Amino acid sequence: MSTRSPHRWLSRTAVNGALVLAVVYMLFPLVWLLTAATKDAGGLLAGNAFSFEGFDLGGNLSRLAEYNDGVYFHWYANSLLYAGLGALACSLISVAAGYAFHVYDFRGKEKLFGLVLLGVLVPTTALALPMYLLASEVGIVNTYWAVLIPVLVNPFGVYLSRVFCAGYVPDEALEAARIDGAGEMRVFWSIGLRMVMPGFVTVFLFQFTAVWNNFFLPLVMLSDQKLYPLSLGLYAWNSNAHAEPGYYPLVVTGSLLAVLPLVIAFVSLQRHWKAGLTAGSVK
Repeated sequence: MSTRSPHRWLSRTAVNGALVLAVVYMLFPLVWLLTAATKDAGGLLAGNAFSFEGFDLGGNLSRLAEYNDGVYFHWYANSLLYAGLGALACSLISVAAGYAFHVYDFRGKEKLFGLVLLGVLVPTTALALPMYLLASEVGIVNTYWAVLIPVLVNPFGVYLSRVFCAGYVPDEALEAARIDGAGEMRVFWSIGLRMVMPGFVTVFLFQFTAVWNNFFLPLVMLSDQKLYPLSLGLYAWNSNAHAEPGYYPLVVTGSLLAVLPLVIAFVSLQRHWKAGLTAGSVK
């Protein structure tokens, strides 16, 4: 009768313990945010944010909705526009580019793909000033387009899309569609895009998160508060909170609501996302 090695149990315990610590580390700020959103300014400054004493979440939500004619939810709508529409269009462009790099052979393809990979190495903050100068030349500064157009390009998304196409799109299926008389656009839209949908969702989630949390680009491009996304609007409130503590409950409650779209997106699309992360791992 064989017995399991104690080293195996020790290894399993160490792994589970590390996972528990990682979960606690990641959930700790969310728990603080959830409890702090129930406090008024006095409760937050008193340092008892982790207790539910003086529960006033409804009052904080009401003040958040009423403050400055509901500007917070205007920012919320702006963030949904920037992140939702921007991530959707960016994902389609990235998948189309990755599909083209995988399917077609043309002169300089690998060199061009190398330039795409080079774009992955450039931090987005370094591009903010050049993009502002270009937007100023075009005349779209302080408009929705100043934030939407730059987020349509994602070199990392193109790279991921090519990897996904290599794992999900067989050449035989594309060739069969061409033999049946389908044009290249029809082949991509009806076959290629459907097969690589897990990759599309993965790119969408990455880009949605990046645009939703984007701060520096709107800071450079926008001066009209009605065009602000949540990240910039909450930053402005937090800057005022040092002089007026009444802003603290607005900032904390607004931050709690700002987390919800990311949670909903990942939970609702996790099935496709998990499938996308394992692309090419099993042959």
